[in-house]
Amino acid sequence: MRIHLQSADVVAIIAIALFTALMLAVRFRTTSWRGIVFQALIANAGAIAAVVAFEVITT
Repeated sequence: MRIHLQSADVVAIIAIALFTALMLAVRFRTTSWRGIVFQALIANAGAIAAVVAFEVITT
């Protein structure tokens, strides 16, 4: 099975990652740069996983 990510998928990944990072920042109120980087990595991993899962389900 091949997964083809198109430009709309990349836009969805960015939107989901930004929203998730914002929600994590509001929830945990981190002040250190390490916490912010960790939240950004978590948000990006979750966004990529969500888009890939949607691609697998719909193809």
